[in-house]
Amino acid sequence: MNGQFVIDGLLNGAMIGLGAIGLTLAYSVLRFANFAHGEFISWGGYIALLAAGGIGAVLGQPKDIGNLTFGWPLILALPVAALGAGVLALALDAVLFRRLRQKGSSITLVIASFGASLALRSLLEFLFSDDPRYYSTDIAIAMPLGLGLRASADQLGVLGFALVLMVLMHLVMTRSRLGWSLRAVSENADLARLAGIDVAGVIRAAWLIGGGLAGVTGVLLGQTVQLRPTMGFDLLLPLFSAAILGGIGSVPGAMLGGLIIGLAEALSVPLIGAEYRAAVAFLVLLAMLLVRPTGLFGVRT
Repeated sequence: MNGQFVIDGLLNGAMIGLGAIGLTLAYSVLRFANFAHGEFISWGGYIALLAAGGIGAVLGQPKDIGNLTFGWPLILALPVAALGAGVLALALDAVLFRRLRQKGSSITLVIASFGASLALRSLLEFLFSDDPRYYSTDIAIAMPLGLGLRASADQLGVLGFALVLMVLMHLVMTRSRLGWSLRAVSENADLARLAGIDVAGVIRAAWLIGGGLAGVTGVLLGQTVQLRPTMGFDLLLPLFSAAILGGIGSVPGAMLGGLIIGLAEALSVPLIGAEYRAAVAFLVLLAMLLVRPTGLFGVRT
């Protein structure tokens, strides 16, 4: 088996894991599956495209950095995309989900999130069309890494950044007051409120962080593949699979689940073909649910 699939699997798995952290965080705090999360990914990618174009015009399109096909405009556009996707998530909660949490049920929230997903995707297609977009038209040259593995500087940079961001997110959840508050609200919102925690503020933080991570995922995905309005929706099943596989509410579980799903999809390509790789995430999820319904790091309630 070609070892190159390992690199592809790690890269795809890192992006799935990064997106799944935001998904599992929102679910653990708000208790509903947000189907609009995939659109935050797509919007983050396109926000970065606009921001990078504007920054590049101001800076005069500086030379690329080393062997990377992108330069400072895209790097500076990354926090803009994270903030933009986070604000979009906050706005959607303020306009739609917050009202439904007060009056509706969990199934109402799920259906509403599906409708919001369709609306956000259609708006993105209206603004940018269905044509694929690219941050750079330069060709990324793969370099030999040994043991039959090859990777481009873009791939290594994206993989390294995604892994660092996942570790930082784990530290935030385990070592900071915000992380403790998020975990407390996810366990019992009423008890957390009695303990003096601002539950409404924690919910806003969950939306902002989840949307921001989704926006970063969109930029990384767009850099390694291409920008399409449906790219977030296409990633939704692997995201849910990774979140459930790792255990809902577990940041380390989402990270590990994403890597497992990514590797499983990549390694299945030479065995069953690329056209069936989307089914692999679902099969891995089913196998885990049969063996351990709570996921790798989940806790039975």
